[in-house]
Amino acid sequence: MKKVIIISLILAFTLSNCADKSQAPAAAPAPVLPTMAITTASTTTDAEYPAAIQGTVDIEIRPQVSGNLDKVLVDEGAYVTKGQTLFKINERPFREQLNTALASLHAAEAAYINAQLEVDKLTPLVQNKVVSDYQLKTAKASQKIAAANIEQAKATVASAKINLGYTNITAPVNGYIGRLPKKQGSLVSATDVDPLTTLSDVHEVFAYFSLGETDFIKFKSQYAGKSIGDKIKNLPPVTLLLADNSAYPQTGKIDMVDGQFDKTTGAITVRATFPNPYRTLRSGNTGKIRLGLEHDDAILVPQSATIEMQDKVFVFAVNKQNKVTKTPITVVGKSGTNYLIKDGVKTGDQIVLTGIDKLQEGQLIQPEKPTTKIAQVINKN
Repeated sequence: MKKVIIISLILAFTLSNCADKSQAPAAAPAPVLPTMAITTASTTTDAEYPAAIQGTVDIEIRPQVSGNLDKVLVDEGAYVTKGQTLFKINERPFREQLNTALASLHAAEAAYINAQLEVDKLTPLVQNKVVSDYQLKTAKASQKIAAANIEQAKATVASAKINLGYTNITAPVNGYIGRLPKKQGSLVSATDVDPLTTLSDVHEVFAYFSLGETDFIKFKSQYAGKSIGDKIKNLPPVTLLLADNSAYPQTGKIDMVDGQFDKTTGAITVRATFPNPYRTLRSGNTGKIRLGLEHDDAILVPQSATIEMQDKVFVFAVNKQNKVTKTPITVVGKSGTNYLIKDGVKTGDQIVLTGIDKLQEGQLIQPEKPTTKIAQVINKN
């Protein structure tokens, strides 16, 4: 009886396993995914460099004489023209200095007349040998001293006039007024740490940015010309990206490369000039300069075909057995929606274009050529 029961249990277990296997789902088919073959093409990549913007003229307005600030004739942010009066320093002390200097000049002129009269009186007396020649020589010496005193007095008058003129502070160029830290009634001096204000001429602006040594070598090799000056003439216009990443509507021109590298940063300063007809840019603005660099026989990969993990960029390469391998690539630039690749893939390699977020290492796929829309995007970029 026990043997019958055991045999029945074995038969039941065997039948159960067979039923489970017959009911097991079939393996999922390999996903059909678009792929592309890596090719080379000529393209232009954009490189962006942080830039600091300055007006073509940025001037600190400082007093050149000490005194009380009598009048402030402009407001912060105002546009002023060359020669316009900005500040008035109390001129009364300087006017009195001028009056004193004029009085000294008149006294010196009178002394000269008196010395001349003495010479005129003694000359005939010496000729007639009434008085000695020594007295005439002494009179002539006194006359020269009087003449020198006149010149000294004239210089003092001129200096007093200059100082009086410094009480009227004018704009040296057209531009916009900055902050006004000193208010009416403040005591100002030429030795003050802070200027009265700043004045910026921004009808054009300079955008300064820096190139590292490697970038500078590439920069020089891209354009025709033996000297830096010749290469600058052949440079295309550059774009200024503002702080919100919007492109400034006016293109600029690189017109200066510094004469030497900064020993601290290992970079060289480059300047681009941008027209600013509507004065929308001001000194102190920041942004980025976008430079276009041309590349021949470049390997391009759509950004959509890449995945980033731990600061590395990968693509899924497809081998001859249609299995995928996650392959790291080295990105050296960007052209439109494509990455410019230095290492990782080569011409002829197949990579997966879309659906890579669900792929796993070694997974089997069914490759298909990219759709017309995808192919057009790749070819366009």
